[in-house]
Amino acid sequence: MSKPTPHTVRDIMSRDCYRVSPEMSITTLAQGLALHRLPGAPVVDRHDNLIGFISEQDVLGRVLDSIYHDDEAPLVKEMMRNEVLSVTPAKSITDLAQEMLGAKPKIYPVVEQRRLVGIVTRRDILVSLLTIRRH
Repeated sequence: MSKPTPHTVRDIMSRDCYRVSPEMSITTLAQGLALHRLPGAPVVDRHDNLIGFISEQDVLGRVLDSIYHDDEAPLVKEMMRNEVLSVTPAKSITDLAQEMLGAKPKIYPVVEQRRLVGIVTRRDILVSLLTIRRH
C-alpha cells in the first residue's frame, strides 16, 4: 500500500525533534548536534515556546576559541539568534519550497501558537517534492 501524497508541513515534519534550553552550554549543544547529526537546533523555554535558534556554524568558532584559551564555553542564550524563520504545520509544502529558494536555513522549526511542535528540513521538502512529482 502506498503512502498518501504529502501536501502540508504537518504531513512530513519530525515531531520528536532535538531542542535545547537557553541555559545549556555551547559544549553540550555541540555534542548533541554531533550525536544527532544536525546542523542546528531550536531553542525553547520551559513551556516549549520557540525563543531562538542556534546552528553549528554559530558555535564552531566559539568552541574552538574556548579550546585555545582553555576557558568555559558560553551558554546557548548568549549566542542564539532570536529572529527565527519558522513555519506552521498547515503550510503548503510547495509554498515553503518557494520560500526556501531565497532563505538559507537547513532546518525550519514548526510552530503552533508559539509552541515548537516539530521541525522540517530542506531534505524533507526535497523528498516530498519528488513524491508529489511522481503522483
